[in-house]
Amino acid sequence: MKEKKSKFYGQAFPIQNENEVKPIIAGLKKKYHTAGHVCYAWQLGTELPRYRVNDDGEPNNSAGLPIYGQIQAFKLTNVIVAVARIFGGTKLGVGGLITAYREGAKMALEVATIIEKRIEDTFELSFGYPEMNKVMRVLKQRKCEIISQQMLTGCTLIVSVRKSESENFEGAFDALYTVAVKKVS
Repeated sequence: MKEKKSKFYGQAFPIQNENEVKPIIAGLKKKYHTAGHVCYAWQLGTELPRYRVNDDGEPNNSAGLPIYGQIQAFKLTNVIVAVARIFGGTKLGVGGLITAYREGAKMALEVATIIEKRIEDTFELSFGYPEMNKVMRVLKQRKCEIISQQMLTGCTLIVSVRKSESENFEGAFDALYTVAVKKVS
């Protein structure tokens, strides 16, 4: 994106932890070695999200916050969005910078491949062979994924359940007295 001869290059990357931020920014500074600023924002987590914004020498809150605003507008997490600015000789002012960094981030997110992941809890089910059909019926109805299974003298399944349905999950086995349900994570 161009604004008064300055060029803005926005990019988005998935991240799983804070340790991935520095190498990404270092790589962008190397890729855009003529850029005077590589500003960014990131967010991790869903229930108690952590985030950081960095203006990289631009006036306070003129770059990192507008970028972070786009992360929120797209309702994303586990992502870093960075915008590199190559100065074109004309000062943009704080308002111009806010607009340019916001648009750079927005354009990067519009072309990014956004991956949706289910937030899940894990449960351990322990039961005898006679309950196998009933347990499997409940798991199929609730679209649970079996992570692992062990069939010895009794059956043990580790299953993942959507977080939004995990509160009611244990109750689904109330009628099956011989099925032990334990939340693992």
